Order: sequence, then structure tokens, then C-alpha cells
Amino acid sequence: MNNTTRALKFIEHWNNKDIDGIMDAMTEDCFYHNIPMDPQRGKEEIRPSLEAFIQMASNIEWIVHNIAENKDGVVLTERTDRFEINGQWMDILVMGVMEFKDGLICNWRDYFDMKAYEEETAKVLG
Repeated sequence: MNNTTRALKFIEHWNNKDIDGIMDAMTEDCFYHNIPMDPQRGKEEIRPSLEAFIQMASNIEWIVHNIAENKDGVVLTERTDRFEINGQWMDILVMGVMEFKDGLICNWRDYFDMKAYEEETAKVLG
């Protein structure tokens, strides 16, 4: 299985709201940076923040517009991450980078616009 397939499976876990599948796709010491927020390291630190997103949303739909894998196995994804909260969808445009070690995500960085995120959050949380 190539890393593009692994990344798409990881996104499928998000779409299924499968926190265990999401966490199982990462190394124990995974580095996660949801830029421009503070970075996190290790499953113990990462899981609570991801669970909050999953628990808040009644539905999740991450749409991959473009995906690419370089010769070193680094996967880039251009996505719209959608979360249905309080009966309304919030859409976040994201550029993601996933690096893998032994078939697991060891370094995950997502880039998005904080102002757009805050506007979308205000829309669904009222």
C-alpha cells in the first residue's frame, strides 16, 4: 500500500467519525500541527483535540480536491474539511502534509486561514 492510499484511508476514518481509526493511523510520537494553532506531539496530546472536533460534529466530510505523493512518500492534500454542527455545515479550505514512518503518519501539518475558520465557526455555533 502506498502512502497516498494510507492518507485516503485516514481521511475515510474522519468521514466515518472513527477516532480509533484516526489514532491507529499515527505513530505514538506523531507530531501534529494544525497551523496556525499550537503544535501537538504524541497520541496522548493529540487525541483530545481531535475528539473535540469529532464529538462536536454530527457529520464530517473531508473532500480531497488534489492529492500528490513525492518520491520520499510525503503526501500533500488539498481539501475542503466540512463539519456539520448544529444542523449547519462549516467548510474549511485546507492544505495538508503527511509524512509516514513504517506505514503510519509520523508528522502531520494542516494549513488553513484562521479568519475564515473563525467566521465558519461563528456561523455554526451562533
